[in-house]
Order: sequence, then structure tokens, then C-alpha cells
Amino acid sequence: MGSAAIVLIGFMAAGKTRAANSIARRIGETAVDTDALLTERFGEPIPSYFEREGEAAFRAAEEEVVLEAIARGGVVSLGGGAVVPERVQEVLAGQLTVWCRVRESVAWERSKGTARPLARDREAFKALFEEREPVYRRLARAVLPRGGDETPWLAAPWLAAIRDRPELRMAWGRSSSGEYPVAIGPGAASLLESAGVPAAGVRCFSISDPAALAGGARLPAGMSGALEAPGGEQEKTLAAAERLLSELAVAGVRRDDAIVALGGGVVGDLAGFCAAVYQRGIPVIQIPTTLVAQVDSSLGGKTGVDLPAAKNYVGAYHQPSAVLTDPGSLAGLPPEELAAGLAEVVKTALIAGGDLWERTRALRSPGLAEIEPLIFDCVETKLAVVAEDERDGGRRAVLNLGHTVGHAIETATGYGRYRHGEAVALGLLAALRLSDQGELRAEVAELFASASLPTTLDPAVDSDEVIAATGLDKKRNAAGLGFVLVRAPGSVEHGCVVAPEALEAVVGELRG
Repeated sequence: MGSAAIVLIGFMAAGKTRAANSIARRIGETAVDTDALLTERFGEPIPSYFEREGEAAFRAAEEEVVLEAIARGGVVSLGGGAVVPERVQEVLAGQLTVWCRVRESVAWERSKGTARPLARDREAFKALFEEREPVYRRLARAVLPRGGDETPWLAAPWLAAIRDRPELRMAWGRSSSGEYPVAIGPGAASLLESAGVPAAGVRCFSISDPAALAGGARLPAGMSGALEAPGGEQEKTLAAAERLLSELAVAGVRRDDAIVALGGGVVGDLAGFCAAVYQRGIPVIQIPTTLVAQVDSSLGGKTGVDLPAAKNYVGAYHQPSAVLTDPGSLAGLPPEELAAGLAEVVKTALIAGGDLWERTRALRSPGLAEIEPLIFDCVETKLAVVAEDERDGGRRAVLNLGHTVGHAIETATGYGRYRHGEAVALGLLAALRLSDQGELRAEVAELFASASLPTTLDPAVDSDEVIAATGLDKKRNAAGLGFVLVRAPGSVEHGCVVAPEALEAVVGELRG
């Protein structure tokens, strides 16, 4: 039995044809474009055939050509509407379907004024985009943030590595300073060798949480050295970073070596920070083993440690070379650790809105089986935000939803009373109250309570200390501290000014 076909799908003008050609060149295969095959079959351009014979005749011919092309295998790019027929969708279920995403506004700019028959009316174009996007999302096993040449070329070895492993999915992180795969599924860490990352001859040194290893998480084979870093926010310090950096030096780690970080958010942040500053920067590969890390902290390149005065005050932006996520590693977590990750899922769903929010709000007594299907979409949401704004100059600030008060609670309690996700849960409730979203706040509080997350602040926590700690938030600037507020799921604003008395009131409300 041959390999699955790599099939590029997406809206018109997404760059699928160029993407298919780029991938095929990289992996030494042939690319086929079904629109080109249709033109050859018709003996005339698609627009003229479409105008004369009508859309129904065109779609019937397209379906036949598409099924034939996929059956032959290789790398295949499809027209924007080719995925609509049920027979095509059934066949795609057995292939590696790669969605090349494009923003509607970009697709329109590329398509307007051309011969494309479905790109003549702006409103109809937008409606068609909105109709098809959920279909692409549902069919995709891999998602690229753009088509064209560059990103597909970089992604090609990873696509080849997951091609015949249907249990694995892949999203792609892209920012101004680098691109990287996020592979999700059983045995994701084994992709390291098959995808050729790191390059031949590069040594890998692991920094792992002993608790994660004891819980069943596994490092890829072939580590050249192993260091340990316990989890827990109290361990994310400059002293811990200094110890690890010294151990890396003693182990003889070079600039052309790489670090593999295995553990939760603390270990990922700490190892990423060490990778960012050791000899002015070496690669880091993240293997996140907690829900918080899998849906949030391993993505986007933020690394750092805490100071007693405030959280994440020392850090650097350092994008990973890869993120390899196995949701199965969550099975060994204590229930309260899994629950803590739910707060980041809810935060992400509020930012995304739409289908992700609807699926998240439907959770009841959420456990791993219920949460696991949401991980990929949370990853996709965060990667899309970071692609717009890598260094918190604007849009990325929305990812701080719930974190301003949440971080203040962690700081005020010495990083020992609450898990990060537990503090974020409280911070989200505060943010929703500041947003004047009483009904939504009640719904989120009920969801948190069903997962045994805190919905009220420990009475022993000093409200004044929490309020004072918000003033030390690292996102404040000369204009002051802007909060992230929710207008509705999917509509989140950053940089919102909050009156001191309003903040005092919501922190007071958290005390019950």
C-alpha cells in the first residue's frame, strides 16, 4: 500500500498550487494541480467553461478529476470548492489534508479583477469564504498559516513525517523571528529524528521535570546529556536558571547544540530562557506535558523567570525549533493539575469565540477525554495571534486575558498558594466582571466549579497586596496598565483603562 497523498486545500487565492510545488520539490515527488488538469480536459480556461456550461457541470467534472488525482497519490492541490462533495470528503479522510489558510481580505485583494467567476461580488465572496472555512477546518489534519513557497518548503519534512501517521496532526507557528511545527498526537516526540530536526550532527541536551518522567512522559532517543528542573512556580527563579546554565557549561554544550525541554510551563519557560541566553542563543525543542503548557506556554516564544516582586520580569523572546505535544502525557497528571489547564482553554476559547467557545462552554465535569479534542484548536488560535504580533506590540496582548489579576494573585501569595491556572481562573472571573459581563461570568464560574477550580479567593489573601501587585504587571507602560476585557466571546479588547475603584470592587468580590 502506498503512502497517503498530501492534499492542499483552502480558499481561492490561498497559494495552494505554489505550496504543492514547493512541498513536492522538497520531498522529491511530483505535484499535480487539479485546476490545471481540468483546463487540459476542457481544452479551454476554467472561467470560459464555467460561464458556458454552468457551475453544476463544472463541479461534476471537478469531482471526477479530483478523485482520480488523489487516487494517484503524490502532492495534489485542489480548487477552493473541490472539497464540498461528500465523496471527496470521504476520500480525503484517508489522506494528509493540508489547509493553506488565507484571510478573507487578502483572498479578495488577490482575486478581484481576475477571471475567477466567483470573485466578482464582494459580499457574495465574503459569504462563500465564511461558508467554506468550517469545511476546511474540519477536513484538515495539518494547517499552514499561508501557502506560497517559503513556509510549505520549511514544513515539507514534517508533513512527510506525519503523512502515514493519521494519529498525528500539525499546526505551524510563524512569526517575524522564526517558523516551527507544532505536532500533536501519540508519540509526537518521535518525529524529531524522522523530520531531520535538529540537523545531523547536532547534539541534544534535555532539561526535564523528574515528575513528568515519573508520570510516563518520555524523551526522544539519543540525548547527549540530561539535566533536571523541578516544576512548580517557586522553582522558576534566576537562581534555578544560573544553576542550569552552569550545568550546560560543565556538560560542554556548544552553540550548535540544542536543548529539549520536557515538562510543564515552568520547565518550558526556564529551559527556553536558558536556551535564549546561553552563548547568546541555542535552539530549544519543547515537549510540553501539562495542559497549560500544551495549549499556551510552550507556544509563541516567551521565556523567562519570576522575581519576588513580580511574575515573568526576566525573560526573552526565543521561538522554539519545534513543539512536540502528546496529549497522552496528560493522563498521568493529578486531576487538579489538569483542571488548572482548563483555565487557559477557557481563556483561549473566549478570545476565539465561534465553534471553539461553543464546544468549551458545553464541557461538563471536564476530564481529559472531553478536553483533549480542544487542544489543537487552542494551539491554532494562539499561533494565529502570535503571527500578527510576536512581541506584544498590539494584538498579542489579548492573550493576557485574566492574567493581570491572575499574576497579581500569584505574586501576592509568593507563587505558592495557587497553581498558575488556578490564579488565571480567578483572574478571568475578575476580567469578566470588569467587562460588565455578569451572565458570561456566571457561566464561566459554573464551568470552573465543575472542574473544582477556585471561584473565590482564599480569605487569607490580602486584597490590598493583590491590587498593589497589579500595578507591577510587566505590560504597564508610561500610559499606565491596560486591561484585557471581553465584549463578547470572540470580541476581546486590550489596553482598556480600569478605574481603581472598579478594580478594588472586583478583587473584593473574589473574596466572596
